[in-house]
Amino acid sequence: MTRVLVIGGGIAGPVAAIALQKAGFDPVVHEAFDRTADQAGNFMNIAPNGLDALACVDLAAPVRRLGFVTPAIAFYRSDGHRLTPDISTEVQAGPGAVIQTLRRADLYRTLREEVERRGIPIQYGKRLTDVESADGRVRARFEDGTHADGDLLVGADGIRSRVRRIIDPAAPEPRYLGTVNAFGVAPKRRVEGTPGVLRMYFGRKSFFMSAQHPDGDVWWFANPPRPSEPDAAEMRRPGMDWRDEIVELFRRDGMPALDVVRASTQFSVPSANYDLPTVPHWHRAGMVLVGDAAHAISPTAGQGGSVAIEDAVILAKCVRDAPTIAAGLARYEEVRRTRVEGIVAQGKRNVDGNLSGPLGRMVRDFFIRRAFRDIAAKGPDNTPVWMLGHHIDWDTREVASARTGR
Repeated sequence: MTRVLVIGGGIAGPVAAIALQKAGFDPVVHEAFDRTADQAGNFMNIAPNGLDALACVDLAAPVRRLGFVTPAIAFYRSDGHRLTPDISTEVQAGPGAVIQTLRRADLYRTLREEVERRGIPIQYGKRLTDVESADGRVRARFEDGTHADGDLLVGADGIRSRVRRIIDPAAPEPRYLGTVNAFGVAPKRRVEGTPGVLRMYFGRKSFFMSAQHPDGDVWWFANPPRPSEPDAAEMRRPGMDWRDEIVELFRRDGMPALDVVRASTQFSVPSANYDLPTVPHWHRAGMVLVGDAAHAISPTAGQGGSVAIEDAVILAKCVRDAPTIAAGLARYEEVRRTRVEGIVAQGKRNVDGNLSGPLGRMVRDFFIRRAFRDIAAKGPDNTPVWMLGHHIDWDTREVASARTGR
Protein backbone atom coordinates (compact mmCIF):
# COMPACT_ATOMS: atom_id res chain seq x y z
CA MET A 1 0.00 0.00 0.00
CA THR A 2 1.23 3.53 -0.81
CA ARG A 3 2.68 5.15 2.30
CA VAL A 4 1.95 8.87 2.80
CA LEU A 5 3.86 11.02 5.28
CA VAL A 6 1.59 13.85 6.47
CA ILE A 7 3.59 16.68 8.06
CA GLY A 8 1.43 18.71 10.45
CA GLY A 9 -1.33 17.83 12.90
CA GLY A 10 -3.50 20.98 12.77
CA ILE A 11 -6.54 20.98 10.47
CA ALA A 12 -5.37 20.16 6.94
CA GLY A 13 -3.06 17.34 8.07
CA PRO A 14 -5.60 15.16 9.90
CA VAL A 15 -8.27 15.71 7.23
CA ALA A 16 -5.74 14.83 4.51
CA ALA A 17 -4.78 11.66 6.38
CA ILE A 18 -8.42 10.60 6.73
CA ALA A 19 -9.21 11.41 3.08
CA LEU A 20 -6.11 9.60 1.83
CA GLN A 21 -6.98 6.55 3.88
CA LYS A 22 -10.47 6.55 2.37
CA ALA A 23 -8.86 6.81 -1.08
CA GLY A 24 -6.84 3.63 -0.41
CA PHE A 25 -3.53 5.01 0.88
CA ASP A 26 -1.59 4.35 4.09
CA PRO A 27 -1.03 7.69 5.90
CA VAL A 28 0.98 8.55 9.01
CA VAL A 29 0.69 12.00 10.66
CA HIS A 30 3.89 13.62 11.98
CA GLU A 31 3.34 16.55 14.38
CA ALA A 32 6.21 18.84 15.39
CA PHE A 33 5.04 19.44 18.94
CA ASP A 34 5.42 16.80 21.61
CA ARG A 35 1.90 17.35 22.83
CA THR A 36 -1.54 17.96 21.43
CA ALA A 37 -2.87 21.44 20.63
CA ASP A 38 -6.09 21.09 22.61
CA GLN A 39 -5.63 24.51 24.25
CA ALA A 40 -4.36 26.31 21.14
CA GLY A 41 -6.09 28.97 19.12
CA ASN A 42 -9.34 30.89 19.47
CA PHE A 43 -12.69 30.47 17.79
CA MET A 44 -13.18 30.07 14.06
CA ASN A 45 -15.87 29.47 11.46
CA ILE A 46 -16.27 26.43 9.24
CA ALA A 47 -18.16 27.73 6.21
CA PRO A 48 -20.69 25.67 4.22
CA ASN A 49 -18.02 24.72 1.68
CA GLY A 50 -15.84 23.39 4.49
CA LEU A 51 -18.70 21.35 5.94
CA ASP A 52 -19.45 20.05 2.45
CA ALA A 53 -15.84 18.86 2.10
CA LEU A 54 -15.92 17.26 5.55
CA ALA A 55 -19.05 15.32 4.55
CA CYS A 56 -17.02 13.56 1.82
CA VAL A 57 -14.95 11.83 4.50
CA ASP A 58 -17.65 11.42 7.17
CA LEU A 59 -16.37 14.23 9.35
CA ALA A 60 -19.23 16.71 9.03
CA ALA A 61 -21.35 15.15 11.79
CA PRO A 62 -18.69 15.23 14.54
CA VAL A 63 -17.73 18.79 13.61
CA ARG A 64 -21.36 19.90 13.56
CA ARG A 65 -21.58 18.82 17.22
CA LEU A 66 -19.02 21.49 18.18
CA GLY A 67 -19.77 25.13 18.97
CA PHE A 68 -22.97 26.54 17.54
CA VAL A 69 -24.75 27.08 14.25
CA THR A 70 -24.46 30.46 12.54
CA PRO A 71 -27.58 30.79 10.40
CA ALA A 72 -26.93 34.27 8.95
CA ILE A 73 -24.60 37.27 8.76
CA ALA A 74 -25.29 41.01 9.00
CA PHE A 75 -23.21 44.17 8.38
CA TYR A 76 -23.25 47.47 10.30
CA ARG A 77 -21.71 50.94 10.12
CA SER A 78 -19.56 52.34 12.89
CA ASP A 79 -22.57 54.18 14.32
CA GLY A 80 -24.40 50.89 14.77
CA HIS A 81 -26.84 51.37 11.90
CA ARG A 82 -27.43 48.37 9.67
CA LEU A 83 -26.00 48.09 6.19
CA THR A 84 -27.90 44.83 5.60
CA PRO A 85 -30.59 42.77 7.25
CA ASP A 86 -29.65 39.31 8.55
CA ILE A 87 -28.65 37.48 5.35
CA SER A 88 -29.38 33.77 5.62
CA THR A 89 -26.47 31.41 4.95
CA GLU A 90 -28.89 29.37 2.83
CA VAL A 91 -29.24 32.32 0.44
CA GLN A 92 -25.47 32.35 -0.02
CA ALA A 93 -24.77 28.62 -0.20
CA GLY A 94 -28.01 26.74 -0.88
CA PRO A 95 -30.80 25.08 1.10
CA GLY A 96 -29.75 23.72 4.48
CA ALA A 97 -26.40 25.52 4.49
CA VAL A 98 -25.02 26.89 7.76
CA ILE A 99 -21.75 28.18 9.15
CA GLN A 100 -20.43 26.31 12.20
CA THR A 101 -18.76 28.57 14.76
CA LEU A 102 -16.49 26.67 17.12
CA ARG A 103 -13.33 26.79 19.18
CA ARG A 104 -10.23 25.90 17.21
CA ALA A 105 -8.97 23.71 20.06
CA ASP A 106 -12.20 21.68 19.96
CA LEU A 107 -11.73 21.12 16.24
CA TYR A 108 -8.11 20.01 16.74
CA ARG A 109 -9.18 17.54 19.42
CA THR A 110 -12.07 16.15 17.37
CA LEU A 111 -9.96 15.66 14.25
CA ARG A 112 -7.21 13.96 16.27
CA GLU A 113 -9.75 11.62 17.86
CA GLU A 114 -11.16 10.76 14.43
CA VAL A 115 -7.66 10.04 13.09
CA GLU A 116 -6.97 7.72 16.01
CA ARG A 117 -10.40 6.07 15.76
CA ARG A 118 -9.67 5.19 12.14
CA GLY A 119 -6.36 3.58 13.03
CA ILE A 120 -4.08 6.22 11.50
CA PRO A 121 -0.84 6.65 13.50
CA ILE A 122 0.09 10.08 14.88
CA GLN A 123 3.71 10.62 15.88
CA TYR A 124 4.45 13.63 18.12
CA GLY A 125 7.72 15.53 18.56
CA LYS A 126 8.57 15.08 14.88
CA ARG A 127 9.82 18.46 13.67
CA LEU A 128 10.79 18.19 10.00
CA THR A 129 14.28 19.33 9.02
CA ASP A 130 14.77 17.97 5.51
CA VAL A 131 13.38 15.71 2.81
CA GLU A 132 15.30 13.54 0.36
CA SER A 133 13.67 12.27 -2.84
CA ALA A 134 14.97 9.46 -5.04
CA ASP A 135 13.49 6.76 -7.28
CA GLY A 136 9.90 7.74 -6.55
CA ARG A 137 10.37 7.61 -2.76
CA VAL A 138 10.72 10.30 -0.10
CA ARG A 139 12.60 10.26 3.19
CA ALA A 140 11.63 12.79 5.86
CA ARG A 141 14.29 13.65 8.42
CA PHE A 142 13.32 15.02 11.82
CA GLU A 143 15.03 17.16 14.43
CA ASP A 144 15.21 14.26 16.90
CA GLY A 145 17.48 12.33 14.52
CA THR A 146 14.86 9.91 13.25
CA HIS A 147 13.51 9.54 9.71
CA ALA A 148 10.47 8.15 7.91
CA ASP A 149 10.15 6.76 4.38
CA GLY A 150 7.15 7.00 2.07
CA ASP A 151 5.84 7.38 -1.44
CA LEU A 152 4.30 10.84 -0.93
CA LEU A 153 4.86 13.64 1.57
CA VAL A 154 2.05 16.12 2.31
CA GLY A 155 3.15 19.47 3.76
CA ALA A 156 0.34 20.58 6.06
CA ASP A 157 2.75 22.48 8.28
CA GLY A 158 1.22 25.93 8.19
CA ILE A 159 2.15 29.42 7.13
CA ARG A 160 5.83 28.99 8.15
CA SER A 161 6.00 25.70 6.28
CA ARG A 162 9.31 23.88 6.21
CA VAL A 163 8.03 21.71 3.35
CA ARG A 164 7.35 24.80 1.23
CA ARG A 165 10.95 25.90 1.69
CA ILE A 166 12.24 22.42 0.80
CA ILE A 167 10.14 22.29 -2.36
CA ASP A 168 11.34 25.77 -3.37
CA PRO A 169 14.12 27.52 -1.43
CA ALA A 170 13.06 30.77 -3.15
CA ALA A 171 9.41 30.48 -2.07
CA PRO A 172 7.89 33.79 -0.88
CA GLU A 173 7.58 34.73 2.75
CA PRO A 174 4.13 35.45 4.22
CA ARG A 175 2.84 38.98 3.58
CA TYR A 176 2.01 41.11 6.60
CA LEU A 177 -1.38 42.82 6.16
CA GLY A 178 -1.14 45.76 8.56
CA THR A 179 -3.42 44.46 11.32
CA VAL A 180 -3.46 41.95 14.14
CA ASN A 181 -6.14 39.38 14.93
CA ALA A 182 -7.69 39.68 18.40
CA PHE A 183 -10.26 37.37 20.02
CA GLY A 184 -12.24 37.49 23.23
CA VAL A 185 -15.33 36.31 25.09
CA ALA A 186 -17.73 38.48 27.09
CA PRO A 187 -19.85 36.37 29.46
CA LYS A 188 -23.62 36.56 29.42
CA ARG A 189 -24.00 39.79 27.43
CA ARG A 190 -27.31 41.02 26.08
CA VAL A 191 -26.91 41.91 22.39
CA GLU A 192 -29.18 42.65 19.47
CA GLY A 193 -31.01 40.01 17.51
CA THR A 194 -30.94 36.27 17.00
CA PRO A 195 -28.15 34.32 18.75
CA GLY A 196 -25.59 32.78 16.43
CA VAL A 197 -25.75 35.44 13.71
CA LEU A 198 -22.32 36.81 12.73
CA ARG A 199 -22.51 40.57 13.14
CA MET A 200 -19.85 42.53 11.24
CA TYR A 201 -19.16 46.13 12.33
CA PHE A 202 -16.97 48.53 10.38
CA GLY A 203 -15.57 50.73 13.12
CA ARG A 204 -13.77 53.98 12.35
CA LYS A 205 -10.47 52.53 13.55
CA SER A 206 -11.00 48.76 13.61
CA PHE A 207 -13.24 46.02 12.24
CA PHE A 208 -15.24 44.11 14.85
CA MET A 209 -17.24 40.89 14.54
CA SER A 210 -19.34 39.18 17.17
CA ALA A 211 -21.75 36.28 17.60
CA GLN A 212 -23.77 35.31 20.64
CA HIS A 213 -23.38 31.72 21.80
CA PRO A 214 -26.70 30.04 22.76
CA ASP A 215 -25.51 30.11 26.40
CA GLY A 216 -25.45 33.94 26.30
CA ASP A 217 -21.70 34.53 25.99
CA VAL A 218 -20.54 36.80 23.17
CA TRP A 219 -17.60 35.58 21.10
CA TRP A 220 -15.83 38.39 19.26
CA PHE A 221 -13.01 39.14 16.85
CA ALA A 222 -11.30 42.44 16.00
CA ASN A 223 -8.64 43.63 13.54
CA PRO A 224 -6.67 46.39 15.33
CA PRO A 225 -4.42 48.20 12.82
CA ARG A 226 -0.64 47.90 13.19
CA PRO A 227 1.08 49.61 10.24
CA SER A 228 4.47 48.16 11.20
CA GLU A 229 4.80 44.42 11.61
CA PRO A 230 4.91 43.68 15.35
CA ASP A 231 7.85 41.76 16.74
CA ALA A 232 7.61 38.71 18.98
CA ALA A 233 8.05 40.71 22.18
CA GLU A 234 5.11 42.97 21.36
CA MET A 235 2.86 40.01 20.53
CA ARG A 236 3.66 38.45 23.92
CA ARG A 237 2.19 41.39 25.83
CA PRO A 238 -0.48 40.25 28.34
CA GLY A 239 -3.94 39.86 26.90
CA MET A 240 -5.49 42.43 29.19
CA ASP A 241 -3.01 45.07 28.00
CA TRP A 242 -4.24 44.42 24.48
CA ARG A 243 -7.85 44.61 25.65
CA ASP A 244 -7.35 48.10 27.06
CA GLU A 245 -5.78 49.22 23.79
CA ILE A 246 -8.64 47.79 21.74
CA VAL A 247 -11.22 49.52 23.95
CA GLU A 248 -9.70 52.84 22.92
CA LEU A 249 -10.21 52.03 19.23
CA PHE A 250 -13.99 51.86 19.68
CA ARG A 251 -14.61 54.86 21.95
CA ARG A 252 -15.98 57.06 19.14
CA ASP A 253 -18.15 54.35 17.60
CA GLY A 254 -21.82 53.82 18.24
CA MET A 255 -21.70 50.05 17.93
CA PRO A 256 -21.66 47.53 20.83
CA ALA A 257 -17.94 46.70 20.47
CA LEU A 258 -16.87 49.02 23.29
CA ASP A 259 -19.14 47.44 25.90
CA VAL A 260 -18.45 43.89 24.73
CA VAL A 261 -14.66 44.27 24.81
CA ARG A 262 -14.78 45.99 28.20
CA ALA A 263 -16.85 43.14 29.61
CA SER A 264 -14.58 40.39 28.29
CA THR A 265 -13.05 38.01 30.81
CA GLN A 266 -11.38 35.76 28.24
CA PHE A 267 -8.92 37.50 25.95
CA SER A 268 -6.26 35.82 23.84
CA VAL A 269 -2.98 37.49 22.98
CA PRO A 270 -3.47 38.64 19.35
CA SER A 271 -1.60 37.28 16.36
CA ALA A 272 -0.22 39.23 13.42
CA ASN A 273 -2.34 39.03 10.26
CA TYR A 274 -0.59 37.43 7.27
CA ASP A 275 -1.44 35.85 3.96
CA LEU A 276 0.34 34.15 1.05
CA PRO A 277 -0.94 35.61 -2.24
CA THR A 278 0.76 33.11 -4.53
CA VAL A 279 3.25 30.29 -4.06
CA PRO A 280 4.87 29.42 -7.40
CA HIS A 281 5.49 25.73 -6.69
CA TRP A 282 3.02 23.59 -4.76
CA HIS A 283 4.66 20.24 -5.47
CA ARG A 284 7.95 18.65 -6.45
CA ALA A 285 9.53 15.20 -6.30
CA GLY A 286 6.78 13.49 -4.30
CA MET A 287 6.10 16.47 -1.99
CA VAL A 288 2.98 18.65 -2.02
CA LEU A 289 1.50 21.54 -0.01
CA VAL A 290 -2.00 21.90 1.45
CA GLY A 291 -3.71 24.58 3.51
CA ASP A 292 -1.76 27.55 4.85
CA ALA A 293 1.50 26.08 3.58
CA ALA A 294 0.26 26.71 0.02
CA HIS A 295 -2.06 29.73 0.37
CA ALA A 296 -2.56 31.32 3.77
CA ILE A 297 -5.74 33.39 3.91
CA SER A 298 -6.51 36.34 6.17
CA PRO A 299 -9.15 35.50 8.82
CA THR A 300 -11.23 38.36 7.39
CA ALA A 301 -12.24 36.01 4.57
CA GLY A 302 -13.67 33.47 7.02
CA GLN A 303 -12.27 30.69 4.84
CA GLY A 304 -8.85 29.55 6.09
CA GLY A 305 -9.96 26.32 7.73
CA SER A 306 -12.62 25.54 5.13
CA VAL A 307 -10.28 25.94 2.18
CA ALA A 308 -7.62 23.80 3.91
CA ILE A 309 -10.24 21.07 4.33
CA GLU A 310 -11.17 21.35 0.64
CA ASP A 311 -7.48 20.98 -0.26
CA ALA A 312 -7.13 17.82 1.80
CA VAL A 313 -10.14 16.12 0.25
CA ILE A 314 -9.38 17.13 -3.33
CA LEU A 315 -5.73 16.08 -3.02
CA ALA A 316 -6.86 12.61 -1.99
CA LYS A 317 -9.25 12.43 -4.94
CA CYS A 318 -6.63 13.59 -7.42
CA VAL A 319 -3.95 11.10 -6.40
CA ARG A 320 -6.59 8.35 -6.22
CA ASP A 321 -7.75 8.96 -9.78
CA ALA A 322 -4.39 9.66 -11.48
CA PRO A 323 -2.15 7.03 -13.09
CA THR A 324 0.84 8.24 -11.04
CA ILE A 325 1.39 10.30 -7.92
CA ALA A 326 3.14 12.99 -9.97
CA ALA A 327 0.13 13.26 -12.29
CA GLY A 328 -2.21 13.45 -9.30
CA LEU A 329 -0.23 16.29 -7.73
CA ALA A 330 -0.25 18.23 -11.00
CA ARG A 331 -4.02 17.81 -11.29
CA TYR A 332 -4.54 18.87 -7.67
CA GLU A 333 -2.66 22.13 -8.23
CA GLU A 334 -4.49 22.75 -11.52
CA VAL A 335 -7.85 22.26 -9.82
CA ARG A 336 -7.11 24.33 -6.73
CA ARG A 337 -4.86 27.25 -7.60
CA THR A 338 -7.33 29.66 -9.24
CA ARG A 339 -9.97 29.19 -6.56
CA VAL A 340 -7.73 29.57 -3.53
CA GLU A 341 -5.78 32.53 -4.89
CA GLY A 342 -9.11 34.23 -5.55
CA ILE A 343 -10.09 33.69 -1.91
CA VAL A 344 -6.72 34.98 -0.67
CA ALA A 345 -7.26 38.11 -2.78
CA GLN A 346 -10.75 38.56 -1.32
CA GLY A 347 -9.33 38.36 2.19
CA LYS A 348 -6.82 41.09 1.32
CA ARG A 349 -9.60 43.28 -0.11
CA ASN A 350 -11.54 42.80 3.13
CA VAL A 351 -8.56 43.97 5.18
CA ASP A 352 -8.04 46.99 2.91
CA GLY A 353 -11.73 47.85 3.16
CA ASN A 354 -11.58 47.66 6.96
CA LEU A 355 -8.70 50.18 6.93
CA SER A 356 -10.45 52.64 4.59
CA GLY A 357 -10.66 56.36 5.20
CA PRO A 358 -13.99 58.29 5.14
CA LEU A 359 -14.42 58.21 1.34
CA GLY A 360 -13.34 54.60 1.12
CA ARG A 361 -15.84 53.68 3.82
CA MET A 362 -18.68 55.26 1.85
CA VAL A 363 -17.72 53.30 -1.27
CA ARG A 364 -17.34 50.08 0.71
CA ASP A 365 -20.71 50.49 2.41
CA PHE A 366 -22.42 51.17 -0.92
CA PHE A 367 -21.08 47.99 -2.49
CA ILE A 368 -21.90 45.87 0.56
CA ARG A 369 -25.49 47.06 0.49
CA ARG A 370 -25.79 46.39 -3.22
CA ALA A 371 -24.05 43.01 -3.17
CA PHE A 372 -26.12 41.58 -0.35
CA ARG A 373 -29.34 43.07 -1.70
CA ASP A 374 -28.67 41.16 -4.92
CA ILE A 375 -27.82 37.97 -3.03
CA ALA A 376 -30.98 38.20 -0.92
CA ALA A 377 -33.08 38.78 -4.03
CA LYS A 378 -31.97 35.46 -5.53
CA GLY A 379 -33.33 33.26 -2.77
CA PRO A 380 -31.83 29.96 -1.56
CA ASP A 381 -32.80 27.92 -4.62
CA ASN A 382 -30.70 29.89 -7.10
CA THR A 383 -27.00 29.62 -7.91
CA PRO A 384 -24.96 29.78 -4.65
CA VAL A 385 -22.23 32.33 -4.07
CA TRP A 386 -19.02 30.90 -5.59
CA MET A 387 -17.02 30.91 -2.36
CA LEU A 388 -19.50 29.41 0.10
CA GLY A 389 -21.40 27.26 -2.38
CA HIS A 390 -18.44 25.18 -3.53
CA HIS A 391 -19.32 21.46 -3.71
CA ILE A 392 -17.11 18.39 -3.85
CA ASP A 393 -18.39 15.05 -5.14
CA TRP A 394 -16.19 12.31 -3.71
CA ASP A 395 -17.14 9.81 -6.41
CA THR A 396 -16.27 11.91 -9.48
CA ARG A 397 -12.96 13.01 -10.98
CA GLU A 398 -11.85 16.59 -10.39
CA VAL A 399 -11.95 18.94 -13.39
CA ALA A 400 -10.61 22.51 -13.21
CA SER A 401 -12.63 25.47 -14.41
CA ALA A 402 -11.33 28.87 -15.48
CA ARG A 403 -12.90 30.86 -12.64
CA THR A 404 -12.96 28.88 -9.43
CA GLY A 405 -10.67 25.94 -10.01
CA ARG A 406 -13.61 23.55 -9.68
